[in-house]
Amino acid sequence: MYDESVLRRWMSLEMGKINDGVVSARVPLVSLLEMEKPMAVNRGGREHHFDREVIRKIGASLPVNLRSSLKLPIIFYFDMEVSNSCMLADEVAIAVLQELGDLSRERRIEGGRMWVARALVFALLRKYPTAVQIMMR
Repeated sequence: MYDESVLRRWMSLEMGKINDGVVSARVPLVSLLEMEKPMAVNRGGREHHFDREVIRKIGASLPVNLRSSLKLPIIFYFDMEVSNSCMLADEVAIAVLQELGDLSRERRIEGGRMWVARALVFALLRKYPTAVQIMMR
C-alpha cells in the first residue's frame, strides 16, 4: 500500500523540475523588441532567449494597444486533472491570439480564463517557438 501524500509530494517535486524552464517574470513585448538579444530569466535561474524573428512577427501583426500590453512568453497551464486542454489566464494573450487568428473570436473567457485544446496549444508552441510556454500545475 502506498501513502498518497508521499506520491503527491514526489509529483510536486517533479513538476517543479519541469517548470524550471518557465520564465519567472514575463517581459513586455515592446521591451523585448528593443533588446539586441531578447531574453528573460527562467525559474531555474537560466536565460530564456526569445527568437527575435518570432517576436518581431508577432509585434508587426498587432495593433498598438495589444503590442504595448502583451507580455511574453504566453503561458498555458497544464493541469493533470484535465486531460485534453490547457488553461490560459491572460486576457491580453487571449486577445492577441484572437487578433493573430489562432483562436476564434467566438470563444469566450469564463472566470478570467479560457480552456484551449492541448493539440492547439502544441500547434502554438510550434508556430511561436520561445514565445509560448506550458507550465505544469
